[in-house]
This record gives sequence, C-alpha cells and structure tokens, in this order.
Amino acid sequence: MLGKIIPAALLTVSAFATLVTDVETAMSHGNFPLAEAMLQSYRSQRGVTPEYLEAFSWLARGDLITRQFDKADANAKETEKLAVQALAARPLDAEPHLPLALGAAIEVEAQVLTANGDRAGALALLRKDLLTYRATSIRTRIQKNINLLTLEGRAAPPLEEREFLGAKPTPLLALRGKPVLLFFWAHWCPDCKQEEHILAQLAREYSSKGLVMIAPTQRYGYVANGDEAGPADELKYIEQIRHQYYADLLSVPAPVSEANFRNYGASTTPTLVLIDRQGIVRLYHPGAMTLDELRAALNRVG
Repeated sequence: MLGKIIPAALLTVSAFATLVTDVETAMSHGNFPLAEAMLQSYRSQRGVTPEYLEAFSWLARGDLITRQFDKADANAKETEKLAVQALAARPLDAEPHLPLALGAAIEVEAQVLTANGDRAGALALLRKDLLTYRATSIRTRIQKNINLLTLEGRAAPPLEEREFLGAKPTPLLALRGKPVLLFFWAHWCPDCKQEEHILAQLAREYSSKGLVMIAPTQRYGYVANGDEAGPADELKYIEQIRHQYYADLLSVPAPVSEANFRNYGASTTPTLVLIDRQGIVRLYHPGAMTLDELRAALNRVG
C-alpha cells in the first residue's frame, strides 16, 4: 500500500485514528505524495487538529532529512503558525500532539538555519523560543537543540543529585581528572535498555583508565502500561526496572531529577554526554550509540 499513491478520496475516516503513524511511515518509505494526500484528506474532513499538526510536522522533518531545506523551512513555519493559532484557545500541554508538532517545527527551523551556515541565527531563534516556552514541555527539546550547537567544548553543567538510586553520586566538579560518561535514560525507553550491554562493556574496558559513569533519570508520572503513579510508587518502579534491565550497571549512580533533563536538553533517550578530565563536554549525543562509536570518543579524551 505504501508503495503507490492512494487518491485522497479513497482514504477513510477510520484511517485517521493512526494519521501520525501512517504519515510517518509513508515518509520513511519516501512516499511523500501519499503522506500529503492523507493530510489533505484529513484536513478537508476534520480541519486543523493537534493530530493533524503533529502529522504535518513530519513533512518538514522528511524534507530536512532529504536536504530539501526550502521546503523543510516552509513546512516547519506553516506548522508553527498553525500551532500558535491553536494556542489562542488552549494551553500547549493540554494533550500530547500539539507540543510535539510545535517542538518539531522549531527544531527543523533551527536545523535549516544551521545547514545553511547561519548558526548564530539558529541560536537566536532557539533562545527566543526557549524564553517563550520555558514553562512548557517543549523547553527540554529546545534546550537539546541549543546544546547540540553550543555544549561541546564548554564546561559540563552541574547535576542535581539530592535524590538518587544506587550509590550516592559524586559531584562533577569533584570528578575532575577523570573522564565521565553521562547516560540519560527513562524507565519506558527500549533503546536505553539495549544500550546497557554496551555501557557495561565500556565499564569493564575503561575502569582502569578512571572512567566514571552516571545515569541520570527522572519521573514521568506513570509506570507499566502507562498507569498513572505517584512519585513514591514511580520511584519504586524505576528501581525495579534498574534491577531487571540494568543489572550490570547497578553500581552506577542514578540521580533522579527533571532539572538534569531540562539543563542537558535530554528530550531524547538515551542521551549520552562525555566529559573530559578537565570537566569539558567533548560529546553530546541525543540517541543511542554503538560500542565502536563510544570507544572512539573515549579514546579521544584519553
């Protein structure tokens, strides 16, 4: 079905329940006409909804990936314009689709500026939006994009360590002289679990060189199956996940703090941050990394 163009008239309302997934899938297969047809059909029948805007934001993301920067910028700005219009009647975080759409639009606009050589313009845009949306869920995503442009080569921000699982974390300032690898993870994150054996292998290989690992995490307000949970119950669940999926990393301190995720812009999990012996960030990487990639980064810091 994804290999050919489907006329918009053949798209049924029942398909709209999975509009975001279907558009994302079509884009991943390079079938931009199908994605656009689904969006056009949905909008003609239901108008501009938060679901539509999240799905529409995938056009900008797809254009960015294929380096069609003018189209990416146009679609991102259209997404942002429609999202801002929606905000006149509701808060950003009333449901999940609108913040995902707006966050993606801002991200694409900044990445287009960066790709076109205007790093200063990208930072100005992101810093402006960080002020505008500092009290919303997309703050962390915006900070991530700022960090991608600025954090490497700068001193690592301190970690909040008042609440933690496992051993008590040592403040980063006291770890000067040792390389430090931060592993931001979430209890619901499958990619984080797959990274465990890689990190365990690195611990075995580089402990003699002084490598210290710290695994910041945070609460999300729910546990298994998305069931809502209070802070104490979720903390117990996080500890259960640590023992079930991170058995080789139980000696790694795990500070629990939303502030750490905001400050490091860890809107993607895992996020990996490598800090050298002088306390300077040498690697900031939202997403999983391979063993070879992390070995190469560690070998560079010595």
